[in-house]
Amino acid sequence: MEQLPCWITQTTRRTHEIIRANLHRSPLYAGRIKGTGPRYCPSIEDKVVKFAHREAHQLFLEPEGRHTEEFYVNGISTSLPYEIQLEFVRSIPALEHAEIMRPGYAVEYDFFPPTQLRHTLETKIVGGLYFAGQVNGTSGYEEAAAQGLIAGANAALRAKNKSPFVLGRADAYIGVLIDDLVTKGTEEPYRMFTSRAEDRLQLRQDNADQRLTPKGFGVGLVGPSRWAAFEQKMSLVRECRSVASSTKLRGARIDHLFKRPEVSYSQLPVEIQAVAPAEIWELVEADIKYEGYAARQAQHNRELLKKNLQRIPDGLNFAEIPALSSETRQKLSQVRPSTLGQAARISGVTPADISILYIWLYKNSLGLATAIEAAEIEIN
Repeated sequence: MEQLPCWITQTTRRTHEIIRANLHRSPLYAGRIKGTGPRYCPSIEDKVVKFAHREAHQLFLEPEGRHTEEFYVNGISTSLPYEIQLEFVRSIPALEHAEIMRPGYAVEYDFFPPTQLRHTLETKIVGGLYFAGQVNGTSGYEEAAAQGLIAGANAALRAKNKSPFVLGRADAYIGVLIDDLVTKGTEEPYRMFTSRAEDRLQLRQDNADQRLTPKGFGVGLVGPSRWAAFEQKMSLVRECRSVASSTKLRGARIDHLFKRPEVSYSQLPVEIQAVAPAEIWELVEADIKYEGYAARQAQHNRELLKKNLQRIPDGLNFAEIPALSSETRQKLSQVRPSTLGQAARISGVTPADISILYIWLYKNSLGLATAIEAAEIEIN
């Protein structure tokens, strides 16, 4: 499909002068908006004030469609009055004669503390009520869609009296997002980043179907035709793996050669490449290249897992643990984490707090034996 080009321009000193002279007319700076805005989508007022040393800020002119002359100017979100918007827009190169079709405006939305949610996104206060999207304190289309999928699936499963559908941090970025929200809460609009995940070498786009299709099939989110296609793909993956581990080239097994950065499947003999389509070989090659690093990361995570999986009994009165600070007791009582791992991810809870909690649970023999056994089973 033919792509329409976008264009680049930038603000000028004149643009910044106009904005600075009218900051008192911006709801964001006049105090009429109290909420914390999204960190990664700052307004042009924020850019001019917080990066005062910059003489220009880059903007992108994005066509709204093939059959319109309208452009979206990416980079100048604003809450200034219409006449000020028109003035500073016309101070930007290429926009000297522009007309504003729809002026920018500020939006302030509230949210419910996501620590009031279970990992199914069901509210702890009202059973059967599920929340998803910005109401949980997130920002972004993907974040909202991910929550909608989990909340909707669990609402349907509950209606059918079936077991809930929960994704863990090692399963998907959806699992990381939800676990962060319900255990840590958020002080600003939450965005999902790969750096938030402990297992990001495993959470790749090329193996998402391997991680999630069986889970989706188990709860009815994946239909028979897609499941059949997935099984066919996995059969090809296993065949390529077998060929790679049993075939030698230049005296070395293919799977050993793949570990070298300069070797790729495209260098294999044609008859071996013909075993499966190129995308299957690419997947197998990536798995082999990264499996050493992934194994090392997994080992590190396993060392932490035994401690993290230890259960915190339901109804535990954190106020009875005197060595914990008042802030820590308050946060633990509010979130009610079910494991030490969840407790460790609560904002403001320190490693020292976790050690105190661990020792207290151990001395009082509160579920640690079964927790350690559960951890061993999970790891093995």
